[in-house]
Amino acid sequence: MALGSERTNRRVRVLRFGMPKGSLQDATVALFERAGYRVRIPERSYFPSIGDDEIECVLIRAQEMARYVDEGVLDGGITGHDWILETRARVRELADLRYSKASMRPVRWVLAVPENSRIRKLSDLEGKRIATEVVGLTRRWLKQHGIKARVEFSWGATEVKPPLLADAIVEVTETGSSLSANKLRIVETLLESTPRLIANRKAAEDPWKRRKLDRMVLLLQGAIDAEGRAGLMLNVPKDRLGKVLELLPALASPTVSPLADAEMVAVSTIIEQSQSRELLPALKEAGASGIVEFPLNKILY
Repeated sequence: MALGSERTNRRVRVLRFGMPKGSLQDATVALFERAGYRVRIPERSYFPSIGDDEIECVLIRAQEMARYVDEGVLDGGITGHDWILETRARVRELADLRYSKASMRPVRWVLAVPENSRIRKLSDLEGKRIATEVVGLTRRWLKQHGIKARVEFSWGATEVKPPLLADAIVEVTETGSSLSANKLRIVETLLESTPRLIANRKAAEDPWKRRKLDRMVLLLQGAIDAEGRAGLMLNVPKDRLGKVLELLPALASPTVSPLADAEMVAVSTIIEQSQSRELLPALKEAGASGIVEFPLNKILY
């Protein structure tokens, strides 16, 4: 069944949304679930459900996403900023979603060569052969630096091509571990990229579709902002409040509320999870009691 055919026939409005298939898929599914969507991907299916009858999803490779959104096949989707630039898609970027398959850091497209290569600087690339998946991006980058080199499309396993099949490669990396394992050395960084939630330009002007997309952005961004953070509640004697507040690192001023016991107050705040091991004993020593740490799914500013 074609995407959207059943609901279109029933005259129900739907938002057609692309989720990235491949390396970013698992991280994207986890993010949507933290944002409150119930993601279900049937076995051998490319059509996930996310618990919203008004959103119809399809799994598409990030490399193709921007083109389908540009052409209006999809109303929106998630793809890397790198692939928007590579395909020169004319789409509306609604959010910079800073997550990736292994961390919350951007990925980098880097120029890499074998460790023993004589290529040390950009001018050394003159006349050389470069293998990459982002041919357009690489050619434009070389042109900006006045360098003429042969850029060839790589169908995969790019790291193994130097020095026999290429003098250098332009490859994406998050940690650099794969490059190191293949004895490659980074010469330059061409681009840092993060996932973007994009929209078709007409869909972005449609009030109903834009509202659905804006709500999705709000929830996804809230889930990202909550990553690695925890909520904290504690009771504090009034005469110890100043000392306790000095210990609390907070995203905003902690909330202080009265309790039935006039000599006590309740304090609530948000902390980095990495701080709790040192912070909680210090709060206890400062006079706090009833300390409760709890996980956060979303933080909406």
